[in-house]
Amino acid sequence: MSTINYDNDELIFLPEENFSDTDTSDSRGEWNILVVDDDEEIHSVTRLALSDLVVADKSLHFIHAHSGAEALEIIAKMRSSIAIILLDVVMESDDAGLIVARKMREELNILEPRIILRTGQPGYAPEEQVIKDYDINDYKTKTELTRGKLVTTIIASIRSYQQILSINQSRLGLQKIISSAANLMEEHSIKSFCEGVVTQIGSLIGIDAGGIICAKAGSALDLENDDDIYVLGAAGEFAEYINKKLENLHSAQVVKFVHSCLLLKEHIYERNFTVLYLRSSDYEAAVYLKIGHKISDVDKQLIEVFLSSVSVGYENVNLFHELRNAAFRDWLTKLPNRSEFINMLDKVANPSTHKEDLVVALIDINHFADINDGLGQNAGNNILLAVAKRLEENLADNVQLSRVGSDVFGLIGPEYLVNPKIIDKLFVAPFVAGEHTLPLSITFGLCRLIGSKQSGISIMKQCNIALNLAKKNLKSNYEYYAPEMEQQTTWRLDMIRQLNHDFEQRKLQLWYQPQVDLVTEQIVGMEALLRWPTDDGSFISPAVFVPLAEYSGLILSIGAWVLEESCRQLAALNEQGFHGLRMAINISMPQFRDPKFIENVKNIIAKNNIEPDRIELEITESVVMDEPQIVVDALHELKSFGVKVAIDDFGTGFSSMSYLQKLPLDRLKVDRDFVKDIKPGESAFLVETIVTLGNKLGLSTIAEGVEKREQASYMLKLGCDEAQGYLFAKPMPFDQLLEYLREND
Repeated sequence: MSTINYDNDELIFLPEENFSDTDTSDSRGEWNILVVDDDEEIHSVTRLALSDLVVADKSLHFIHAHSGAEALEIIAKMRSSIAIILLDVVMESDDAGLIVARKMREELNILEPRIILRTGQPGYAPEEQVIKDYDINDYKTKTELTRGKLVTTIIASIRSYQQILSINQSRLGLQKIISSAANLMEEHSIKSFCEGVVTQIGSLIGIDAGGIICAKAGSALDLENDDDIYVLGAAGEFAEYINKKLENLHSAQVVKFVHSCLLLKEHIYERNFTVLYLRSSDYEAAVYLKIGHKISDVDKQLIEVFLSSVSVGYENVNLFHELRNAAFRDWLTKLPNRSEFINMLDKVANPSTHKEDLVVALIDINHFADINDGLGQNAGNNILLAVAKRLEENLADNVQLSRVGSDVFGLIGPEYLVNPKIIDKLFVAPFVAGEHTLPLSITFGLCRLIGSKQSGISIMKQCNIALNLAKKNLKSNYEYYAPEMEQQTTWRLDMIRQLNHDFEQRKLQLWYQPQVDLVTEQIVGMEALLRWPTDDGSFISPAVFVPLAEYSGLILSIGAWVLEESCRQLAALNEQGFHGLRMAINISMPQFRDPKFIENVKNIIAKNNIEPDRIELEITESVVMDEPQIVVDALHELKSFGVKVAIDDFGTGFSSMSYLQKLPLDRLKVDRDFVKDIKPGESAFLVETIVTLGNKLGLSTIAEGVEKREQASYMLKLGCDEAQGYLFAKPMPFDQLLEYLREND
């Protein structure tokens, strides 16, 4: 405060005409009046002068501050609930009051409270500039403030405060309506719109926003066969009942008159409340407003105009909500669909946002297609509904559910509920689908939400990785995601991309391993072997890249190239004078599934002018047993064309003698794993059995992986016809093969 004492720095109420507010009815609330002055006597005199004043049915409640700093603390805490601030200019500093006004308006952004600036030292605050800069309602010197003038100023300021609140409330209601219209595809668009309608009606008729909008569930929520009335939106004391049944309000009056409004399809105006009927097209709702007095005719007209305008918006928000459900809800089970499941994962993906350790699971119903095919789609749909119902009944309170695929359900919940033991237990009992009672088996992948924040799509990917690995697991029906799984998947994809690139760049190579007659040790043919060289001069094993090529579908293009290149090189050998040699070419199962495979083989052989019996197609037992009939039919047709057929790695798979007899075979290849077990002075029972079987079936036999002379001698003694292996020659490029043939001619 200034160190100079001023005689007129007092608030003195001079005798004046009597003044009293015309409204002296019982108070229904209070106006908060903040008195800011460093003189305690000013506080006392102000309370005394205004203690019995009632404005708009409300008395005054005084709050006191004795410095600018104390005033700012109170203002920051109470904010817009303060109606008027009686503010002294000169306190702890000559401009303390002005500082309060500036910080309140500019820094705290509190605009509603009205300020009456008071000072005993007019020279410190130019009236026009202060009122202009700080939104001051009035500026008085303390000596001119009689009680009548103070009361007049208070009443005018309260009315101004009321108008500003009404404007802001109206703005808030409109903002809610506009915001909900601008964000109709959000989850709570109906809630926001309805809350905005209630707030806006309250502002139109000058009451605090308090009310609800109710409608039948079918018109707005995702509930089928439910004729109950639900609270769609609310404001004020009713906000906690949104999306709940109307009966949950435990108010017989509200329930009775909302039902009456919807039944009569007209507004209901009562003394202490109003129920408004809202309708557009097939959508209707009841708006219950807790008012405390009857609405005037003028307000009724305002409401009628407003409702006629907002009805279209109510229809639109319902339509958009239905569109959103179509986009984010499963049409059958009404559970969130895959898109919404990813949104749900986005919300819980940050470990810091939840206290419990959450787990995500994808549950796949095994052989679900068989149910659709065998019992019909209706039975399949009923099974899915039964699964969804059981999951909801047992988990829905604490676990978020979704149907993310045709027969795949998603779970998000705490680990004590989302774990293998609980999930398996839910599928122990059979499921009832109409007249059918069916047991279901499942496979599922799980992912713990731990570590750094992730996106929903990445979590979904991790769960899929775990699910796919679980399908390959013969010992268990589930897998938990681990980072190395994704690393393996990433490595596989990188390898496939590189393989595709190198194949397109013609970097893949064909090498050839000679095959010899065991009696004469003369070269009778060669096997074409695919090689994938790397930039450092090494080679990637076929055991690594062939499964990748089959997985990606690239094997069809590579297989066609191998067949073409092998025949072209065999034709080149014929031109060099090496006639009568046989070319063995490996064939995979995807090639047999290709409808053009047989035709391609015939065309390539004819194109290179090669005798068909010079080409020998090698297949493994696993290929035969994958889809036997397709293989048998294709080989019979190629056999009739003249092509030879050999079965590779014989004895290593699950042989079926019935299909072995059906295959048009020419040769059995004894696997290298059996040949390597041959030791001097010992018998090799499996090798002997295979050779004997071949002889009994009238098939030639060839031993793979022959590396030692004693192995070759043993195979010859058993009656094996041919051999290939390092003892005779290693695989080699075509140029070296040509040189090798010349040396051994």
